Amino acid sequence: MTSPVAIIGGTGLTQLPDLAITHKEMVSTPYGPASSPLNFGNIDSREIIFLARHGYLHTIPPHKVNYQANVWALKQAGVERIYAVAAVGGITPGMHPGRIVIPHQIIDYTYGRAQTFFEDGLSEVTHIDFTNPYTESQRQLLIQTAQQLKYDPATEAVYAATQGPRLETTAEIARLERDGCDIVGMTGMPEAALARELDMEYATTALVVNWAAGKDGDKPITLAAMDKYLKAGMKQVRCLLAEAISNQAA
Repeated sequence: MTSPVAIIGGTGLTQLPDLAITHKEMVSTPYGPASSPLNFGNIDSREIIFLARHGYLHTIPPHKVNYQANVWALKQAGVERIYAVAAVGGITPGMHPGRIVIPHQIIDYTYGRAQTFFEDGLSEVTHIDFTNPYTESQRQLLIQTAQQLKYDPATEAVYAATQGPRLETTAEIARLERDGCDIVGMTGMPEAALARELDMEYATTALVVNWAAGKDGDKPITLAAMDKYLKAGMKQVRCLLAEAISNQAA
């Protein structure tokens, strides 16, 4: 039997309209409750589980998301593959608002988050290879599907994972750019690493919803401006995910 595919929705994606829901489960884990119930359903012939990272009312800030519980709950439900969705800011040229980005690398600037499953009750110290944080085969599927849909995706980008919930200063964004980062978000870590620890394939579809601080002159970053790109861009993201899953199921 084919294992279900998970979609972790971020800002702007609290539900997946293409998903024909069969049932919902609120899952308890050794790490506490997941952010939302697991929504079980189907896209074409493929079983899907959808989880809203920030909760359905978008009330859980990025530094308070229980990443351990979310990833553990999906693993316990039989998931082997996760497609994560993230709203991000654009740093380098080409990462303009409205663009879909399939990142290939990540730099972690977060702190104080529970980062690993491997810290208590171990028989030996455990390390994972995190050279390439995203599963390349799934990245390529997303890229090829986005290209088929004529979305002009950015096929490589370094994702800067920052702490939040505040946005960054101009100087911080300048530092991230010097470090080689192309986009900035607040939820990429430790989610990707936790998925790797549990041997789950993981790839991210990022939607740029604003220029990062200082990248659009002195214009302030407003939630209203972000919302405009979220509404339009998430329609494309939903279509991309549904098509990619359908292609995989075929």
